[in-house]
Amino acid sequence: MTKLLATIPVLSSADLARDVAWYAEKTGFRTISNQEGYAIMQRENLEFHLQWHHGTEDDPVLAGVMRIWVKGILPLFEELVQRGTVTPDKLRMGTEWGTNEFGFYDPNGNAIFVMEDVD
Repeated sequence: MTKLLATIPVLSSADLARDVAWYAEKTGFRTISNQEGYAIMQRENLEFHLQWHHGTEDDPVLAGVMRIWVKGILPLFEELVQRGTVTPDKLRMGTEWGTNEFGFYDPNGNAIFVMEDVD
């Protein structure tokens, strides 16, 4: 029997050194591995990867989307406001689909959404 363990988003990067530094400063994710053209970022039990692309027709930097599901969104939102990652007006409480959430973009245009279910 197969046991599914996790999914790991891989986001495009046009400048890996810039993006590793940006994620550390703006989101608190730290680099746990940084090889040529590929970095692994982690915070608590969450992990995602950054992969460098040339930005050419054959190897474009394509913007992706990552959704982070949390419990207790307010402390993280306040932290990211303090870091300058997101502005205070971005928090949406009690959406019609039953979430509290906010989002922002990294330097490559990757969309990062943080959400929690409304209890």
